[in-house]
Amino acid sequence: MSDLSENSPETTNDSNPVTAEELAEVIQEFEQYRERLISDMTNAAQKAKLSKSKMMTKLEPELAQIDTALENLRAQYAAIAGN
Repeated sequence: MSDLSENSPETTNDSNPVTAEELAEVIQEFEQYRERLISDMTNAAQKAKLSKSKMMTKLEPELAQIDTALENLRAQYAAIAGN
């Protein structure tokens, strides 16, 4: 998976500033993606008879990337919403 920060609103080339509403939407989408990824991978691991702990070990790096992106987006949201 590519670096998720490449898609963060602060790195877009648009001249329009990102709104709090847009950030909230992106945060929600990332949270849904994270949950769906865990769910889908858990189902695939069960079908492959792979233990959940092994699946989570393989998934942890990607989840860490998603969590980092979420933290950055939440910090941006707090900065914008606080204004």
